[in-house]
Amino acid sequence: MAAKRNRIPKYGTLNVNGHTYFRTTVTNAEGNPITLYGKTREELYDKELAALEQSDNSVFLKRSPTVAEYCEKWLVMQSVHVRATTLTDYTSKVRRHIIKELGDKRMADVTLDDIQVALVPVSKKSASVYKSVIILYKSIFRAAHESRIIHTNPTIHLSAKGGGVPQKEKTALTDEQVERLLSAIQGLPPYVFVMIGLYAGLRREEILALKWDSVYLDTDAPYLTVRRAWHTENNRPVILTELKTPAAERNIPLPARLAECLKEAKANSTSEYVVSNRDGDPLSYTQFKRLWQYIVTRTVKERVYYRYENGQRVAHTVKPVLGEKAAHNGKVVYSLDFDVTPHQLRHTYITNLIHSSVDPKTVQYLAGHESSKITMDIYAKVKYNRPDEMVRTMGAAFSQWDTAV
Repeated sequence: MAAKRNRIPKYGTLNVNGHTYFRTTVTNAEGNPITLYGKTREELYDKELAALEQSDNSVFLKRSPTVAEYCEKWLVMQSVHVRATTLTDYTSKVRRHIIKELGDKRMADVTLDDIQVALVPVSKKSASVYKSVIILYKSIFRAAHESRIIHTNPTIHLSAKGGGVPQKEKTALTDEQVERLLSAIQGLPPYVFVMIGLYAGLRREEILALKWDSVYLDTDAPYLTVRRAWHTENNRPVILTELKTPAAERNIPLPARLAECLKEAKANSTSEYVVSNRDGDPLSYTQFKRLWQYIVTRTVKERVYYRYENGQRVAHTVKPVLGEKAAHNGKVVYSLDFDVTPHQLRHTYITNLIHSSVDPKTVQYLAGHESSKITMDIYAKVKYNRPDEMVRTMGAAFSQWDTAV
């Protein structure tokens, strides 16, 4: 108590009706003076501390940046640490799912309830998108808290568990589907892309950045090296030498069928890129979509297109029938009764490795997985999703018991 009394300043006094009051003046957040009174110096000292703390908080809240302002600053700070493609993804999600919903609010005013409401539209997206947006919220507000932009972090109890729409289980193409797909696009622009995906397992961004200087066809054991990655900025292709992870840089042996395909493609190529546009340049995003459309138009998936009739935009629904020709293009035959995605080609490659009893560490290397957990999750789902193989495996495991009995 004595130590506290020694810290208490000497206040002015005021006599009212025979009573002495201690008096001092503080300045509030708006810069206006406020007079405080106390019956004792201790009472006035406590009032002064409380007023100053409140004033500091008010100034703090008043100066707190908006969510939009701080998010843009956070994105700039991340540009030093992450790949260009990662930053592009961050920027898109932050602006679309955070700034759009909460951009005008002050960082210090945002509550957990505000964030939960803002996440409602995101909950209708895939579970992976929902989880990534949650991570961004937590990262942004944690940084703001550590930088003393906000007093408390409203995302401490924020969880991605159970949020978003569960993604469909990835399925590999069957051998029969692979042959039908290749037959449908033989001689068409996406053929080489599809062959590399199916027989080398490269990611889309790895295929579209692949140059002939990374394809070795004249060795005893032909192979290709993954050392570049493709992405687009404002629909323009950008080729990076920085890959997704260090594990993405790898050498992939070429099966004979793929090696022959690439030899033929190289003989007819005038570009340094294995897959290129007519000018020999890497594809833009729009050009890749157009490339993939060769496959989509050959599926029996129902789709809608628009035509102008008498000045009006009219929707037409196409319901393709397997084996028939397209009404407006006799060269197109509806020959695929299954959907195909670029990533499905890679998944088919990995699945075939596993079914061929390639060991998990080799699968991890060839797939370019940085984490063995990713490989093992796929390995477990693929390897043990065949009841016939499980029966044989279990039978072999317990055969000695049967003999003993």
